[in-house]
Parts: sequence; C-alpha cells; structure tokens
Amino acid sequence: MDFHPTEEQSAAAGLAARIFRDLATHERLAAAGTGSDAELWKALTSAGLTAAVEEVGLLGLVLLLEEQGRTTAQVPYAATCAYGILPVAAHGSPAQRAALLPALGSGEAVATGAFPGHGRITATPDGRLTGTAPAVPWLRDATHVLVPDARRALWLVRTDAPGVTTSPVETTAPWSAGRLTLTGAAAERLGGEDAYERVLAGARTAFAGLQAGVCAGSLARAVEYTSTREQFGRPLSTNQGVMLRAADAYMDTEAIRVTAYEAAWRIDQGLGAREHALTAAWWASEAGKRVVHTGQHLHGGMGADLDHPVHRHFLWGRQLDAYLGCGSALLAELGDTLAATQEESA
Repeated sequence: MDFHPTEEQSAAAGLAARIFRDLATHERLAAAGTGSDAELWKALTSAGLTAAVEEVGLLGLVLLLEEQGRTTAQVPYAATCAYGILPVAAHGSPAQRAALLPALGSGEAVATGAFPGHGRITATPDGRLTGTAPAVPWLRDATHVLVPDARRALWLVRTDAPGVTTSPVETTAPWSAGRLTLTGAAAERLGGEDAYERVLAGARTAFAGLQAGVCAGSLARAVEYTSTREQFGRPLSTNQGVMLRAADAYMDTEAIRVTAYEAAWRIDQGLGAREHALTAAWWASEAGKRVVHTGQHLHGGMGADLDHPVHRHFLWGRQLDAYLGCGSALLAELGDTLAATQEESA
C-alpha cells in the first residue's frame, strides 16, 4: 500500500492550493454569503482541476479536497467530483460518458447527489422518480443530481426537467443547499446493482478528505494565533494545556487523513473498501468535530466572533459531521459490515 502521490497528483494538488489560497480569501468568502463563488469555480474548471479528477483518481481527489477544506472555499467541487465525474466515469454508459464528462469537466454542468438516500425516493420500471430529499448540498448550483432510489439503484436527474422542483435550504455551512422534490420526474439509470455501494464508499472517502483539510486549516489558524497572542508576558502556545489540546487535534487530523488515504487507495485499486470508507467517515465525523471545537476554543474570546475566519472552519466541520452521519450510526453500520464479512468467510 503506497500513499505517496504520483507526479500528476502532486502537481494538481499544488495548483489547487495556489488557486484556493489566492481566491478563497476571507473577504471573498464573506461576500459570497451562503452562495458559491462563481469566479473561483471558473478558475478551477479553466485550470483543468475538475476534469483532472478522472485521471488522478479518488486518492488524487482526496488531496485536492484537502486544499479546498483548508480554505473552506465555497464551490461545488466535492459534489461535482464525488457524485458526477467519478461515478459517470466508472459506471456510465459510453453515451453518458460522452455527454456528461466534458460538460462536468468544463464547469458547464454541475453535479451533486441526494445522499444518503434513506429510501425517500421511489422509481418506476421506466425511470420515473417520486419523493423528496430534504437537504442536498450545492443543489442550487447543480444541473444534474445523482439520486438513489429505495432499491439502491442510481439515477441521473436534470434539475430543469419536468417534475423536478428545487428550493433553497440553509444548512450549518454555506453549501448552497436545497430541497429536491421529484414528482414523476424522468431519469437515466446509472450503473448496475453494485454502483450504489461503490459511489457511497467513494463519496464518504471524498468528504472525509474534505474534513481533513477543514481540520488542518482550523488547526493552522489556532497555531498561528496562540503563537503570537501573549498572556502574562509569554505566548499562549507555551502553556501546557494549549500544547496538549493542539497535539490531540493534530493526531485527530492525521487519523482522518490516513484513513481517507487508505480507503481512496483501495477504491482506486479496485479492492473492497466499504469498511475502510466507513472507518474514514467515522474519524471524519467524530474526530473532525473535536478538532474544529479545539480550533475555536484555542482562539479564546476571538473564537466566539462569528465573523472570525476560524468560525467558518467550525461551521464546515460540524456540517461534515452531520452529513457523514453521527459516530454511533457509522459504528453500527461498520459492525454490521464486519459481521457480514465474517459470516461469508466462515
């Protein structure tokens, strides 16, 4: 198992870091409100960083999403790649790949997913979908939504199709989310019976990578603040309590990162990865929550300022915790998966 990035993955991550650093500034994020930054999205797609995901794979995407998370950049990058480019590339028909991949890569089309499904959507044999997904991330930007039905089949739905209604929903983080209502909407089937589990594992891994970046960015801000803020004539960072909390946050961030890397590597290699993706999601949910709380607490009174940049990391970390699923539910699913694996091998 080799987590070292390839030359192409390193180059893509470096370019993404530069674009996010230059354009996802505190001032631009504040001006964007709860919407997406259209100029930043154009910069990413023009640089080929969306289309490149098909080549750099899921591990490459995790590296790219870490850079997005460090700056909490408000663009539909994670959703378009995890629910658009990678699923269509892996499970789409030749016609679907030809029609969608160029458009997704150029930014002409934007994808998201109504995940997790929880059986809210039903489908007729001829692909007519009915049901509601209460909060879909980046739905307000999306042209296409990947929808799992109650039988765990996957369907592609256009947001401008008859029978599709979207309405804005505000979530903890400003993710341009929306409520998706389907009333006999026409859809295209994507992939076979195993597509749902594979896409879900990939999405969990991708969003865990995003959380690793959110946590790294929060911790970096806390380190900078406590190293320059003095109390009783010395920097806050010299206090043992501060050092211990920062060290714990660092270890939690590394645990999120390495479990996401492992799950992504296994998926890229075509190996079984359901339990590995669940492990990454659990670390991202449980440890991510701890890290962003620590980042805010180490800022002292400044951490209570809703306009401070560290508060945005707090909101993203809590949103990702909720989106990936609470720790107890993920552990229960992981336990069921491991038990089923043991029964099959017995």
